[in-house]
Amino acid sequence: MNHASLPGDLEKVYVSLLNVLATPLAKRCEALVKTQRWDELVSIKVRPSAYDDPEAYFRDAAAVSFIRKCESLPTTVDRKAVAEDNFLIAEQQCRRSNERLAIHFLEGALDRENGQLSTPEGACSRLIAEARKEMARLLGNVPSDLKGRFGPGATYGDRGQLTTVPDKMSSRPTLTSSAIWWLFPWSATAWAKACAADDRVVESVRGNRFTTVPKDCTKDRGIAVEPSVNLFYQLAVGRAMRTALKRHGNIDLTHGQAIHRRVAREASTHGCFATLDLSNASDTVCSNLVKLLLPRKWWDIVSSLRSPRTLFREKWVYLEKFSSMGNGFTFELETAVFLSIILAVRNLRAVREPLEALVEPGKDVYVYGDDLIIPTDYAQDVISALTYCGFSINKEKSFTEGHFRESCGGDYFKGVDVRPYFMKKYPTEPQDWIGIANGIRRMAVFTDDLYPLRGALLRPWFAALDSVPAHIRRLRGPERLGDLVVHDGAERWQTRKRGNVEYIRTYRPAKFRRISWTHWKPDVQLATALYGTGDGRNGITPRDAVIGYKIGWVPYSSALSQWLPPLLEHSDVDVARVALPVKAKLALMINEIRREAYR
Repeated sequence: MNHASLPGDLEKVYVSLLNVLATPLAKRCEALVKTQRWDELVSIKVRPSAYDDPEAYFRDAAAVSFIRKCESLPTTVDRKAVAEDNFLIAEQQCRRSNERLAIHFLEGALDRENGQLSTPEGACSRLIAEARKEMARLLGNVPSDLKGRFGPGATYGDRGQLTTVPDKMSSRPTLTSSAIWWLFPWSATAWAKACAADDRVVESVRGNRFTTVPKDCTKDRGIAVEPSVNLFYQLAVGRAMRTALKRHGNIDLTHGQAIHRRVAREASTHGCFATLDLSNASDTVCSNLVKLLLPRKWWDIVSSLRSPRTLFREKWVYLEKFSSMGNGFTFELETAVFLSIILAVRNLRAVREPLEALVEPGKDVYVYGDDLIIPTDYAQDVISALTYCGFSINKEKSFTEGHFRESCGGDYFKGVDVRPYFMKKYPTEPQDWIGIANGIRRMAVFTDDLYPLRGALLRPWFAALDSVPAHIRRLRGPERLGDLVVHDGAERWQTRKRGNVEYIRTYRPAKFRRISWTHWKPDVQLATALYGTGDGRNGITPRDAVIGYKIGWVPYSSALSQWLPPLLEHSDVDVARVALPVKAKLALMINEIRREAYR
């Protein structure tokens, strides 16, 4: 047991929140905080199915969730070991899935041209055949010109702080042997010319490198760091898939989260949709499933760019999964895989029940990575199909009945937003305390229907603000400005106008870590400039570059446009077999988002 206590000011805020929530579970949490029993505290589960009304659920969820995801909490769990164990478990699951799906490669098991079947697993083969047809329709033709691009993170040969674009262009490029054909288009890039000028040749590596990043206080998240040339073109493939899914499948991955939350909220009232979540989704997309579903040309591209092995615990492990988080197209690929399986279920149901109205993606079906929203009466069929294909439903985060729905960071109980606040780390600076205060106030705002809880939540809000210096605490503003201001009513904002531009006073980043252009050789500078990175004068601003804050004015109109919700191009929402008023209400919600984006 680790007896380290919370920082004094933070414990004051948390205890104040628990006293306001005032449930038996909140009192239990307070006792665990006083005795520093963190492992026991974070192991508490709050299940929506055990509650009848939003307020009771919210009070208990807020009590537990405030600190449950805090990376700084001194639990006794070996978080890296948990992530490594999950990697091995996922690989075993993928191995079983690959063995089960191998039957579909037998001669005659699946005619890839017309989908005719002649195997003992005829029903399952029909599912695979329909999913393959849908995948071909969703992805369309392979783009003739895939232009590579850099991501913000590390690569196999670029670690730590040396992950800026010029850093990557200055190091020795890496790629897998299967990606050797990508050297031909790569050789025409300014990156390749900068390497040639410095006599740096491409290094062949066997695969990617397993590492972990913080997730919460109970486990780390396992990711894979890809070879740099592979990742350069993986990101291009991911962008092409994203474009194809929007064009052919009406799935907008750039702006999909707001729609998911809107639909989930309505579903929590009417039960028209089920929300599904998968456990370790990206790590359980097995290789055979991708090979079965993707058209040949798409398969040739993604299989050449994936890493066939992972360096895990200083040993090379042959991967049963197709790709993991860290690969540049994993998110888009898993979205396409899940959507094609759902649409295959739809097609098979249409054969069985010809009069049933067909559901459509972007209207009745929504997929955002492993966040799935489907008509409720499709739930069991889709769950069965996903299970056969090797996936595990996260039962704690999947909801097919009752009055609770969760999707893309939105939690709704009978139409009420019951998303609690999750503190990610201990606060050390004024902006950290502003973030906590704003998180508590957000809960107070959306609990407007849960009177008197809204007013009571002001007590922990004031407790958080007590840790903010008085001259910073007075900087109030709208939620659109994030944690640059303390969220409050417009009558408390400090504004001024110069010409036609209105400014608002904030606590904003003021000092940034920059790396001068002189740090890199001229060929790298030219290649970076041609790529469009940097401001041309002061050099490069790396990730996590903010090193200081100050009170200052920001243009309020510009801030508004920056914090506007993204434009959503969904035409409307058509809820199959649901009462017309629900259809109309959802359509109005989507249109409201569109109008708000134009303001």
